[in-house]
Amino acid sequence: MLSPSLAATTFFLVASMNTPLAAPPEPGVSVTVYSSADPTGFDVQQFVGQQRLGGNPNFAWQVPGFGVVKEVRKITLAPGQTELRFTDVAAFIDPTTVSFADLGDGKATVLEQNFEFDLVSPEKLLQRYIDRPVRLVRFNGEARDEIAGILLSAAGGQLVVRVGDSIQMIPQQDTQVALGELPGGLITRPTLVWKLAGAAPGDRLIRTTYQTSGITWKADYNLVLSENETTADLAAWVTLLNLSGAAYPNATLKLIAGDVQRIQPRPPAPMMRGRAELAMAVADAGFEEKSFFEYHLYTLPRRTDILSNTSQQITLFPTARSVPVQKILLLDSLAGFGDIGWGRDPFTDRSMGIGDPARFDVILRFVNDEQSGLGRPLPRGRVRVFKQDDADGTLEFVGEDLIDHTPRNEKVQLRVGRAFDVVATRTQVDFTLDSGRRTMTETIRIELRNRKTVAQDVLVRERLFRWSTSEVVRSTPEARRADARTLEWDINVPADGTSIVEYTVRYTW
Repeated sequence: MLSPSLAATTFFLVASMNTPLAAPPEPGVSVTVYSSADPTGFDVQQFVGQQRLGGNPNFAWQVPGFGVVKEVRKITLAPGQTELRFTDVAAFIDPTTVSFADLGDGKATVLEQNFEFDLVSPEKLLQRYIDRPVRLVRFNGEARDEIAGILLSAAGGQLVVRVGDSIQMIPQQDTQVALGELPGGLITRPTLVWKLAGAAPGDRLIRTTYQTSGITWKADYNLVLSENETTADLAAWVTLLNLSGAAYPNATLKLIAGDVQRIQPRPPAPMMRGRAELAMAVADAGFEEKSFFEYHLYTLPRRTDILSNTSQQITLFPTARSVPVQKILLLDSLAGFGDIGWGRDPFTDRSMGIGDPARFDVILRFVNDEQSGLGRPLPRGRVRVFKQDDADGTLEFVGEDLIDHTPRNEKVQLRVGRAFDVVATRTQVDFTLDSGRRTMTETIRIELRNRKTVAQDVLVRERLFRWSTSEVVRSTPEARRADARTLEWDINVPADGTSIVEYTVRYTW
């Protein structure tokens, strides 16, 4: 008979995929991890810290991702109807996703499936002992008082106990409670229970599959620049976070990179933040990658222990050496106007876009292709950039940026900071507006100043944001049209010198 504890029961997914296998798999567990982590705000340490601080365990539901656990086990079935219990499953399992497959010739029929999750806790134990005898021990300094009676209530931090003909209210704080046996219905670990019938008795292989929350992964990259900043070494790591409530020893690990749609419930209340040190397990071999549906599947070519309540780091792929890198100083002072939408009228406010700081962004570019030593899909993640200090040989952090999922043969661009010694001043030299002729003309002058002791190549980008129809009347030096609303100039600014860019644009509507 099944335990009367709290249980989730599912009848429609358990008899799935019983196709005979040419070669039955070996017993073991495989975990495929899906991530919806946003590298901008996802911090592994907040979850690790929350776990160590002993906060609400339901915070694991907020981990941005999930896992699909597939396990093959060898079991022994008795003849007739039998009950099968798995006690080492994830605490945050989704019971509606559980499937059961008999891999032998004599197929077992699943009659019923339960997920029991009414776990032991002090509160539940006390509630189960209402109207039952208990023994309490109170300490007052070195004095020790014992009270034996019938527990009537346990709420609000108070224990109400009938002792003989009297009723006593005893604070739970500093009180030890001694109980008898474990009440029926409470269990110590989450348990999957199946009622099976129709299987031939004896040893056989079965496979279970389920989804669980509380597990995710993210990609991190370290880019180490060479001395002349024309090449770099790129290392990639996977940070795996497992708060699912179970460990998966000697497991096959797979990762899915891509935006997989999944129906999400309403988000829970914001969790408390915590900080803690990361536990790291660094591996030597990287993942093997292949296309899978419209995503990319990364499989670790060896088994690994996925520990419970742990953050682990595993090499995503071997370090790519001497990747060609281009460093660019980019002046894009109107970047915020690049995607501005037009209404029925142009932007005729002459002060619009004037007075904003003109600073150079430091941009690093490289191509994700085989010629560069890469040519593999790069999952979304954070790229940290370092350069070696020749004085002591140590690596110093010089900036970081995020990349989205990047296919092979695509360009990668990182904005890692702002230039210190190269500055600019952007001035509106002239502005005229003729509303009757529906014409507007603007002249912009940009002074570029290089305070380095060597010449510096820079890229100047200007946004023609005022209206959709524009004509460059003049430009010194000559500009190129990057697109319908963007002008660009490649300028070499001499050492400790100045260069000027000036252009006039006419808008008509």
